[in-house]
Amino acid sequence: MAVRHRLIQASPQAVWDVLADGNQYVEWVVGPSDVTPTSGQWPQVGATIAYEVRLGPVRLNNESVVRRCVAGSELEIEAKAGRIGTARIAIELRSWGEQCLVIVDEHPLRGPGGFVHNVGVEALIQVRHRAMLARLAKLCESGDGSRPDPADTGGSVQFETGTGRA
Repeated sequence: MAVRHRLIQASPQAVWDVLADGNQYVEWVVGPSDVTPTSGQWPQVGATIAYEVRLGPVRLNNESVVRRCVAGSELEIEAKAGRIGTARIAIELRSWGEQCLVIVDEHPLRGPGGFVHNVGVEALIQVRHRAMLARLAKLCESGDGSRPDPADTGGSVQFETGTGRA
């Protein structure tokens, strides 16, 4: 299991506000682009978002599903990577004084990805988590941690079922 943590200089609520905003998913998760809501309302259990992962000329269409959510403190996602299989990604937020300790735990869940999971793959996941937590910290620490002002994005953005692209 790849477990990594980071102390973020923001309140747990500020960090949760970023995690709970599906529009910001591509801002803190390493890999995805072009997020599209496909069902439910993020981050409620069962909500899904589809996204593309670009690896040079290769384009992979993947999906993430919320499997568990304790508002304000825990988010567990099943990331589906086609033929490779799925992974469980658990994010836990803990108060640490006025700051937030974020703990990420990821491991293969289904499919052939679990068969090739080894020390080398674990090291790559650790590098990805380091980058992901740095992105999350930057988003949370750059201001008050609240969602972006719709005036700054040119208008209100909704992230709900049936709305198409965010």
